[in-house]
Amino acid sequence: MPEQITTYTADEQHPWEYTWIEFDGMHAKEAMMVAGLTVNNPVYRTEDKVLSGKLKETMLYIVHHEKETQFHLMSHLYMFLDCLMRSSSAKTTPKTEGMSRYYLEWAMTYIDQNFHTDISVADIADSCKIHRNYLGKIFRENLGVSPQEFLINFRMRKAVQLLVTTKLPVKDIGNAVGYPNQLHFSRAFKHVYGMSPRDYRSRHYSGPLN
Repeated sequence: MPEQITTYTADEQHPWEYTWIEFDGMHAKEAMMVAGLTVNNPVYRTEDKVLSGKLKETMLYIVHHEKETQFHLMSHLYMFLDCLMRSSSAKTTPKTEGMSRYYLEWAMTYIDQNFHTDISVADIADSCKIHRNYLGKIFRENLGVSPQEFLINFRMRKAVQLLVTTKLPVKDIGNAVGYPNQLHFSRAFKHVYGMSPRDYRSRHYSGPLN
């Protein structure tokens, strides 16, 4: 599991060989969830010899074709994950609620990492690999706001931090939170806080005096 250190020791009289594949990405957690592999159940077991055999073949193919193109190897990695999920004796059917939370957390992480750029709701949905309407449904059900409202409020909170702790010009703060147009930034800020960025700073500034 992530952040865990694992040590393997083979029997001296009956040694074994092992092959490992490292993978990451937004679908990694989902794949492990469907395969039923958890902290308390980290070992893969199967009752489907055909699929488990195909899983092994796919792993060995990746290992022995490391010079192939990235996309070629990725296609086989997806085949490996498919075999893993379908053949695991602990496989589960993901709950809609659980996956909704997963997509919500992914979207919020994407916003946190990209709010300073010109991202849109469509970009957020694309990062989650889901339709923007479904993304909107997840946000409204879990947070009570649309993705657009969440993004604007997130940017405004970051803007407030800069307004009250730094002497950066308002224009630079707007740029820093994803608004290259100062007028658009001021309008969005006033819509959320009921006053202009300059007025907010004059009332709440707590940064260095010099």
